[in-house]
This record gives sequence, structure tokens and C-alpha cells, in this order.
Amino acid sequence: MHFRFRGGGRGNGGAQLRSAAASAMLPALRRCWAALRPGPFPGAVLVPARGRKTRDDPPAKSKAGRIKVPPPVDPAELLVVQERYSQYYRVLRALRSEFRVEAGKKKRELLQEQEQQVTTDIQESLLAWNDTENERQWRRREERLRREEEELKKKKLQGAISQAKLVEDFMKQKEKEVLRLQEEAQTFITPENLDERIKQCLDNPQNYNFAIDKKQRIVRRTTLS
Repeated sequence: MHFRFRGGGRGNGGAQLRSAAASAMLPALRRCWAALRPGPFPGAVLVPARGRKTRDDPPAKSKAGRIKVPPPVDPAELLVVQERYSQYYRVLRALRSEFRVEAGKKKRELLQEQEQQVTTDIQESLLAWNDTENERQWRRREERLRREEEELKKKKLQGAISQAKLVEDFMKQKEKEVLRLQEEAQTFITPENLDERIKQCLDNPQNYNFAIDKKQRIVRRTTLS
């Protein structure tokens, strides 16, 4: 609901009429307010307000024959105003450009900070991964060195065992050769058994002058004289 108050005249007369109309409308508004409040919490409240004319409302009688004429403009004042407007817009464009540059600078700084933070995070993660990988490689190297040391000890032990076995075999072979030589030494000719051996040779002559065939059979032998 809109309440429209129209002045009845110009100057103080119109103000008096408006104040009188407002005084007359106050009791009616109070009655409307009391009628619209059935309980302690009203469902809707209508506040009287001064509205505007619609397109279909006729003009006021006092303004029916009025023709709007623009006020005269002083050329000097217009030139000053245009110059001030142009100066104002130049300053405004300069400020906008400055603010735009400052905003772009702040945005670039923020992006650089974010990139730096991302780079720092990546570097920290890479350093942590590098430390973990170094530790893993160090453990693998320690394990490999330990295995190599154990294998070297086993090889040395096997070499020592093989060397001892070779020495033992060599000593056994030498002992066998010594025993064989001792057995063969019993048939050696010495100054002590020289006469005895000569007598045995004379008693048992050996004839080595014979011929053999392809099957290594003796086919002919000469007679000892």
C-alpha cells in the first residue's frame, strides 16, 4: 500500500497543507496498524511510503503547460569544466594504470612465491628421496662387501686346504719315490757287492742279439759263443 502526498501550493502554503494532511492521516494509519496486528507477532507489516507516478498518471495541474528549457551555459565555464573533466579522466586513467601495474606486480610476486614454495617442496622431497636412496644403496653396498669378504675368506680357506692337500699329496708321492728308490737301491751295484754281481752275470748270461717280426715275436737269435 502506497500513500501519495501532493502539495497544494508553493512556498509556505504548500508546506502547511502537507503538514495538515499528514496530521489528518496519522489517526487513520494508527487504525490500519491496529487492524493489521491480530497477535503479538504480525504476519505482514505495511509501511506507508511515498511512491512515484506511473506512466498513466496525468501531470500536475501546476505543471501542465510548463516547457522545460535548459539553463544557459557560459562558454568560458564550459571550457573550464571540460578541461577539468579531461584532467580528471587523465588522472583517473593514470591511477587505474598505476593500480593495474601494482596489482600485476603483486600477482606476479604471489605467483613467484607460490612457484618458489612449490620448487622448495619439490627440492625437499627430492632431497629426502635422495637421502633414502643413498641409505638404501649404502646398505646394499655394505651387504655386498660383507658377502664378498665372506666369499674371499672361503676362497682363502679353500685355497689353504687345497694347498695343504697338494703339499700332502706331494709329500706322499715323494715318500713313495723314496721307498721305491730304497727298494731299487737294493739291486744297485756297489763296491761291496761288485764281485757277487759279476759272478751272477757270468752264471746267467743274457743274449740281446735277436730279430723280431711285425707281431713282435722273436724269429731269430744269435748263439752266444
